[in-house]
Amino acid sequence: MGAQQVRERFAELYGAEPEGVWAAPGRVNLIGEHTDYNDGFVMPFALPHQATAAVSRRTDGVLRLHSADVGGGIAELPLDALTPQGDDGWTAYPAGVVWALREAGHEVTGADIHLASTVPAGAGLSSSAALEVVIALALNDLYGLGLARWQLARLCQRAENVYVGAPTGIMDQTASACCQAGHALFLDTRDLSQQQIPFDLAAGDLRLLVVDTQVKHAHSGGEYGKRRAGCEKGAALLGVDALRDIPYAELDAALALLGDEEEIVRLVRHVVTEDQRVERVVELLRAGETRAIGPVLTEGHASLRDDFRISCPELDLVVDTALAAGALGARMTGGGFGGSAIVLTETTDVDTLTKTIEEAFAAAGFTAPRVFEAVPSAGAARLD
Repeated sequence: MGAQQVRERFAELYGAEPEGVWAAPGRVNLIGEHTDYNDGFVMPFALPHQATAAVSRRTDGVLRLHSADVGGGIAELPLDALTPQGDDGWTAYPAGVVWALREAGHEVTGADIHLASTVPAGAGLSSSAALEVVIALALNDLYGLGLARWQLARLCQRAENVYVGAPTGIMDQTASACCQAGHALFLDTRDLSQQQIPFDLAAGDLRLLVVDTQVKHAHSGGEYGKRRAGCEKGAALLGVDALRDIPYAELDAALALLGDEEEIVRLVRHVVTEDQRVERVVELLRAGETRAIGPVLTEGHASLRDDFRISCPELDLVVDTALAAGALGARMTGGGFGGSAIVLTETTDVDTLTKTIEEAFAAAGFTAPRVFEAVPSAGAARLD
């Protein structure tokens, strides 16, 4: 959905031209899953798929929302009536951002908004974060709030945690707001320090495929929250602020202290080893050894499947099929319980791998997957 189309539809809906058009991307997480809410390391990059918003200010304390992707007319919400977890529909995401901005003391007096998104919903590619970030950036610009990108990401995370009620970490919003084209974002979620790591797949004649299994997930459901609570319990039992504070070299000793807390042992082991995998991938990419990250990705999938236990048959089928067909590495990406997997492959093998995965899904009786190339793209921006 181009900026001009979104602008024109806004004018049809609201009877006037918007003050501007903004876009924010979805993301793929290369490595570092379920580490962000443990103060750990993550390494996402932005996709070319975006949420686009045409926006104008209002002065009457009313928020009007319309989506090209959801049936129904314009939703009209009084700002003074916005209440955390009072809305279980799509409008909770943009409304939550407005609520978070106002709760933080920023004078936002209303807006007319029309949205359209090409980020697949429920695919583990952060469609909700893209929606949040595009609204935050637009209102930051229009109201002259002067907030930095990392501050916008924090406010969007608060909107999702408190207003929507999904206990997500900071990674998705930061990736959407801050990524650079041709790079992966090495983010320390404790201090929010960022390093842009060159990730030039084409230079190595490589491609990274995203395989959307079409199995939808909902982060506000109970399983994600259970994993987060288990990680927090593990940190408390080990006497640290967060699992980030357990050095990889001391993992075995830490696990021994947990005794027969079998579930907590698994969760702790995943988080500590996953942080170490992120650091290994950073080192390899800096050394220009892009092919060598493949086995690290595959290790990450085994950990998510066996220790964190958030994979599903469709995700496992993608990974197993891709590796058997010669992929350099593969793993599930995103929050789990469905969504997408990523596959690192030689350029010459893309068509064969895609066909093999599609045939495997058909043979298993699964819904046909959606397969596309992930191109490291730019973060959120004003389009006009």
